[in-house]
Amino acid sequence: MTEFKPIKEGKVREIYDNGDSLIMVATDRISAFDVILKNKVTNKGKVLTQMSRFWFDYTKDVLPNHMLSVDTADMPEFFRTPAFEGRSMKCRKLTMLPIECIVRGYITGSGWASYQQNGTVCGIRLPEGLQESKQLPEPIYTPSTKAEIGDHDENISYEKSIEVLEKQFPGHGEDYATKLRDYTIALYKKCAAYALSRGIIIADTKFEFGLDENGNVVLGDEMLTPDSSRFWPLEGYEAGHGQPSFDKQFVRNWLKANPNSNYDLPQDVIDKTIAKYEEAYELLTGKKL
Repeated sequence: MTEFKPIKEGKVREIYDNGDSLIMVATDRISAFDVILKNKVTNKGKVLTQMSRFWFDYTKDVLPNHMLSVDTADMPEFFRTPAFEGRSMKCRKLTMLPIECIVRGYITGSGWASYQQNGTVCGIRLPEGLQESKQLPEPIYTPSTKAEIGDHDENISYEKSIEVLEKQFPGHGEDYATKLRDYTIALYKKCAAYALSRGIIIADTKFEFGLDENGNVVLGDEMLTPDSSRFWPLEGYEAGHGQPSFDKQFVRNWLKANPNSNYDLPQDVIDKTIAKYEEAYELLTGKKL
């Protein structure tokens, strides 16, 4: 049996080269504030992979994505073990674009903090008098650069995203930037409407895109998971304050309240976190993990 070693390790994912494809494995690691925490969150990797699979299938009419299979029978023998089952995705190889495509449908988090200071979010002026957690009149696109592990992503304007892309892909910067913005908004609107019908508000999320061998934009990485999105329960939603969530905000809040924790979570926080992730998966897909 051929042994595989990751060619790249992110905060949560490990990527393996499979010749004409990649195997992307979601671990049970969890990160917050760009730091990998000391704890593992059991089954978290399976939630991320299976939720991405659901959304990739749901949005393939909007644009193609990189998913080929989540069945380890379609992968080399090395991956056909319980350690990889349910958390591995065979993917097309893409040239990834250097932009994190963030879309905000509600005002919360760092966006709310910025709005309170100067009425803008990532340089975009918003109407006066918005309350915390309020739905925006229209979703806004707030791209950022991709940072290495340990560094922070930097919010940039749409115009700056053209520059960043033009530098790497001369002659294509504006075309790619426009497509990233338009696909991001279209994906968010389609999925947010579906999630609302299942009792979940998608407050914001991020997408990542790449280019296939013909230069076409393709959706990659993960999609609409609790790691990359803010999910709120529709039941009890009320603007004017923070909302309970199905995502990492629970972990972030605990870390903020316990600044001397050294990024070490107590077991009850871990248990509550995975319960939230699994609940979101079941509500959105109608299936148990």
